[in-house]
Amino acid sequence: MPTPPLRWGLLSTADINKALLDPLRTSKRNRLLAVASRSQDKAGEYARKNKVKRAYGSYSDLLADSDIDVIYNPLPNNMHAEWTIKAVQAGKHVLCEKPLALSLAEVDAMSDAAEKYGKVVAEAFMYRTHPQTLKAQEILANGKLGKVKLVRGSYTCPGTDPDNYRWKPEMGGGGLWDVGCYPLSYTRALLGAEPLEVFGWQVTGPTGVDEVFAAQLHFPDDVYAQFDCSVKIPYHVFMEIVGDEATLIIPNPFNPGAKETLYLSRGGKVETIAVKGTGSYIGEVEDMADAILLGKPPRVSLADSRANTAAILALFESARTGKPVTI
Repeated sequence: MPTPPLRWGLLSTADINKALLDPLRTSKRNRLLAVASRSQDKAGEYARKNKVKRAYGSYSDLLADSDIDVIYNPLPNNMHAEWTIKAVQAGKHVLCEKPLALSLAEVDAMSDAAEKYGKVVAEAFMYRTHPQTLKAQEILANGKLGKVKLVRGSYTCPGTDPDNYRWKPEMGGGGLWDVGCYPLSYTRALLGAEPLEVFGWQVTGPTGVDEVFAAQLHFPDDVYAQFDCSVKIPYHVFMEIVGDEATLIIPNPFNPGAKETLYLSRGGKVETIAVKGTGSYIGEVEDMADAILLGKPPRVSLADSRANTAAILALFESARTGKPVTI
């Protein structure tokens, strides 16, 4: 008999939910069943508009629904750990938005809960499941760049709502937590290594968050990485991996779609590599199903998320002290 689909609940009516609506509707192994908000009226309105069967006026009520198998947690960054742990304790698997948490203690508490209750908890870096990312990893693994020497990246995306949590330092706002986590994660994933030492600079805005952040990282084997991020600068993204034989350029690394193109530059000639994929978010939904139903490790492990968090915290410490920080 076929396995019944996993039943999902959305923990809030956040805008990012829109990215998961179609994947959950089209996936044969997943189904959207419920949504929760801090008010019944708001949850009900969202449910009617998006054709969600059940609506709850509190997050706790959603977690109490025994029919829910998986929780998607897109709450503000400072609420990720608390509500992910509560969901796991209620018997749910959790796909938690990035960044997973704001401290190593929180990541460790989430990992302990997942292990204790036997549940899958994964950070929602959707790009990690996309064929474009897998192709980039394959190119590096096959040695087509020679020895990697340098990685560069950028993710800037301006925020406009002054009341959004991204402008509040106590809620984990700012460029590095919000978008800088992407080029950092991408660099670590492609290199398959962790930075030894980091140095960071930040431009702090009037609310106290880093509106612009620039980072340098030293990896094993004398590989160096640089990236910038911002919640103030107009939209700009790319990743570039430079080897001693060739350079791989990825114009749309973090939110890839059905058709993407990589560029391999070697000796003054550029090879175009077309990648046929899917929407960015279907992959992470299916990755959760693989982990829950088939016992496969998720593409983004909790150990991976902990290492990304450690590097972010080290970069903030460097920016604060004006000194390099060893990890």
